[in-house]
Amino acid sequence: MANILDRFKETVEEKKEALTGKKVKVGIIGTGWIAEAHVANYLKCKDVEIVAAADLIPGKAEKFCKANGIESVHLYPDHKSMIDAEELDAVSVCTYNKTHAECTIYALEHGVNVLLEKPMCVTLEEAVAICKAEKASGKILSIGFQPRFDPNMQMLKKIVQSGELGKIYYIQTGGGRRRGIPTPYGTSFIEEKTAGLGALGDIGCYSLDMVLNAIGYPKPLSVSGYTSAFFGTDPAYYPNHPEYADVFTVDDFAAAFIRLEGDIVLDFRISWAMNLDTPGDTIILGTKGGLRVPSTECWNGSIGGPLKIYKTVAGEEIEYEVDMKHDDVDNFYKKIRLFIDAVKENGAAPVPSSQIIYNQAIIDGIAKSARLGKEITLDIPEI
Repeated sequence: MANILDRFKETVEEKKEALTGKKVKVGIIGTGWIAEAHVANYLKCKDVEIVAAADLIPGKAEKFCKANGIESVHLYPDHKSMIDAEELDAVSVCTYNKTHAECTIYALEHGVNVLLEKPMCVTLEEAVAICKAEKASGKILSIGFQPRFDPNMQMLKKIVQSGELGKIYYIQTGGGRRRGIPTPYGTSFIEEKTAGLGALGDIGCYSLDMVLNAIGYPKPLSVSGYTSAFFGTDPAYYPNHPEYADVFTVDDFAAAFIRLEGDIVLDFRISWAMNLDTPGDTIILGTKGGLRVPSTECWNGSIGGPLKIYKTVAGEEIEYEVDMKHDDVDNFYKKIRLFIDAVKENGAAPVPSSQIIYNQAIIDGIAKSARLGKEITLDIPEI
């Protein structure tokens, strides 16, 4: 058994910080809670200087910067005034989902590299516009999928790409929280006017990226989707804030059956709230083997335990586990560091939009299919 597992041992290559002597000047667009993680990890990079921050809410950026130890930065009321006034090398877009596209496109059109938080945006049309702006600008756009840099996620991809499972033909994936609607951060996640999407975009994009990245991001062809909001619209869910139910206008559960190029089908489900601890493990079935990825109770883009492989060897049905991988570097820091390295070296985006546009097409397709009540064909233009 050890010989089989040895095939998947990783060669660890440490990525060193580029030493060009020039600090990368960064601006923060949107100063909500996710921006805290961006700032904390930029501050760990000696070759980065946070020089500006922008937020639409008066006083919010100033309060944020003081709380996060970056009081010397220039503050702006919106992304346009910041980008127009500053000589920025890069920005982090940490705004509401509904404004991801406009902020990213404006930055790219003005020659600024972008690290865009997930989900990429809300609609496929927005994703196409973002990709066109990126191509025209020649700048780097990376999407914020830090779970990709987890060594266990990378091992998952290595196993699939090695051919050990044979031809992949069926995938079951998703995740969920028994009770996990993100209202501790206010109502920005649960209102259509700011979020555009609920659980489908918030954590569904992670689940899709895990398996699509593993199999090489084949093009999605069609989607039959379903969404619901039984928990989010129930005042009883929020004993301390029953008024939240009145403004809940996104999904708290989504499911879909997706057809991909290569004759692969993807069975997907995601939830912020449900009467179950988990909607099930991720399963990848191939002609030579199967792979089980254990679920977690509160899904956030991580793996819940050792990967398990099922094969037939010499006529015997066997099962074996791949030991969990660990390193001492935080995945969020890797996301920031790799983006900065790409900016300094004019390298490739760590998480390219050419892949994530397929992720967004599926999410948008699920939402549209759910509204129409029927399967739809996905039409993704070449950029």
